[in-house]
Amino acid sequence: MNTFRTNDLLHDLAAITENNRNAVERHISNLSKEQLYWKKDNASWSVIEILAHLNEYATYYNEVLNRRIEKTRFREPRQVFISSPLGRSAWSSMKLGNARNVKRKLRAPRLYNPAINKDISLENSVTRFIEFQTELLEILTKAANVSLRKVRIPISVSKLIRLRLGDALMFVIYHNERHIQQALNVIAYKNFPQKTGEE
Repeated sequence: MNTFRTNDLLHDLAAITENNRNAVERHISNLSKEQLYWKKDNASWSVIEILAHLNEYATYYNEVLNRRIEKTRFREPRQVFISSPLGRSAWSSMKLGNARNVKRKLRAPRLYNPAINKDISLENSVTRFIEFQTELLEILTKAANVSLRKVRIPISVSKLIRLRLGDALMFVIYHNERHIQQALNVIAYKNFPQKTGEE
């Protein structure tokens, strides 16, 4: 059983979200088009594809999180949040290790894979990501006023499966953190192109 102090959990999730947004602003927003689209090999994602993947999830989750929080009747926040077994399985599979390493590689669903689903737009991915993270910080503030346990969030790949709000927030934010680290790893490759001239 995973038990969290609600205020501490929301504070930690907000800190991760701010770090994700800051990392993109500091290390990615000034990259050239060549750098954003560079891949180390055909099986890997570029930085722009990573952000587009996250934005596709945010398009769904930010909207449903906002709606469920605003419409819920469970407006009595509890001091402690208890994660469900299903929820723990979802977010723990996304959480980075202590060395900021990916503990388990996962295959993205086709619907959310920008290398396969050409309907996923790569346009303005950097700006959109920053905007989505700012919105997510507002969602975390709203979440402090409801029950993280009783509000239920349908997951993106199956509306029949619902996570507790606290578990859904951890899943979304750990998933963001995982992929922002992936993007930073792309930038750190020795063959990553250097920025040259004007775009």
